[in-house]
Order: sequence, then structure tokens, then C-alpha cells
Amino acid sequence: MDGLFRGLFNASAWVIPLIILLVATIPQIVRVLREYERGVIFRLGKLLGAKGPGLILLIPFVDRMVKMDLRVVTIDVARQEVMTRDNVPATVDAVVYFRVIDPVASVVKVENYLKATSLIAQTTLRSVLGQAELDDLLSHRDKINQTLQEIIDRQTDPWGIKVSAVEIKDVSLPEGMKRAMAKQAEAERERRAKIIHAEGEYTAAEKLAMAAAVIQKEPVAIKLRYLQTLVEIGSEKNTTIVFPLPVDIIAGLGRTIQTIADAGAPKAGNS
Repeated sequence: MDGLFRGLFNASAWVIPLIILLVATIPQIVRVLREYERGVIFRLGKLLGAKGPGLILLIPFVDRMVKMDLRVVTIDVARQEVMTRDNVPATVDAVVYFRVIDPVASVVKVENYLKATSLIAQTTLRSVLGQAELDDLLSHRDKINQTLQEIIDRQTDPWGIKVSAVEIKDVSLPEGMKRAMAKQAEAERERRAKIIHAEGEYTAAEKLAMAAAVIQKEPVAIKLRYLQTLVEIGSEKNTTIVFPLPVDIIAGLGRTIQTIADAGAPKAGNS
């Protein structure tokens, strides 16, 4: 019995450490990758390629796996002080949407693809906005976003990165520039109001000229207009009534009075 216990004790002396070692190395041997994950495998420093998703078996202390996420990543581009082409200072921030399409290139060809993409976005943002005018930055933002997306995507393509969209979130202007733009907008509104008023006056003058031409051809039309005016005045219950008289009637009345005065005046020879 003593020999049996001694044998079991000697066996457990190496079996237990073996079990502990096996349990410790299982996470290094078996890896499970999700559908949106890929593992870039290196064996003794040599690239084997990308594997996954699903169950991955590795050789402990020989293989090393770098796990990559293939989902869309969003990074905020830090606020940048830019000077537009028309020498207007502005503060701009943006957001970049991209994803890894080649996990091997994202590991092998760039040290930190997140940092590299962020820096590329910052420099491209300053460069592109420096070539645009303020009006384009405010009114044609979609076109600038498209230009930013194309440039950043072209620069990150060797790293296995696909930039899907770039959006300018906010454009901050100095207070003095905001006041100047407000005054400009107010002046533009006043200009449009004056133009509309002038067009209305011009149209009214044309209509009056056409009415005058009709009245000149038909003198009775002015009398009908007088009668209509009298009806309108009478319906308003006014205490004072103004009778409009045409100029030709006043002129004829003046000539009649002058004729009577000349006939009644004593002649020089009879005095």
C-alpha cells in the first residue's frame, strides 16, 4: 500500500502541473472570432495571412494573432483653424467614417491605422478648406465633403482602409465676420425690396399709360369714371364731397368769364 500511495503521489507531482499548464495555454491555442472580426497570423514573425471568422487554432509561443475589426469606425477630426481662399479665418471640425477592407495591409503597412487616418484627415481638411471660399464652405458643403472623402480615401487605400464618408460638422466664424454677414444679408433684403417696389411702380405706370390712351380715344370714359367716383364717395357717408372737374371744362369756363369781362369794360373813347 505504501508503494501504491508513493506511486500516486509521484504521478500527481507532474500531472497536476501539466494540467495547470494545459489550462493556461488553452486561450493561446484556441481563439474564436466573430463574423465582423479577422485574425492576422504571424508564425515566428513571418506573416501567414488573415483567418476567420470562427474557430482558430494557434501554436502556443510560436504563433501570434492580431485581431482586426471590420466594422465601420467613426473618428472625430479635431477642430482646425483654417484660412479660406478669400482670407477669412474659420474654425472647422469634421467626422470621418471608414472601415478596414484589407486586415493584412492594415497591420503590415501602417503602425496604427486609426492614428494615421486621423492625421491624414486633419491635414487634408486644412488643405482643401484653404482652397475654398467662405461662400462655398457655407453653401456648397456637400461638394467639399465629397472632395475630402475622395482625397482621404485615395491616401489611405494602400493601408487597406476604405473611407466611406466625410462630413463637416460645424463652421465657426469670428464675431466681427458674423456681424458683417448679417449686415450684408440685411442690405441684400433691402435691395430686393426696392427692386420689387420699383417693378410694381413700373407696372402701375404702364397700366396708367394704357388707361390714358383709352380715355384719349373715348372722352366719355372720363365722365363715366367721374360718376363712379361720386358713387364711391357717396357710399362712404362723408360730410365733404369733392367734385372733380376736368381741365378742359375749367379752361372753357375761364375763357367765358374773360369774354364777359371784356364786353362789359368801358371803351377808352367813351370816357
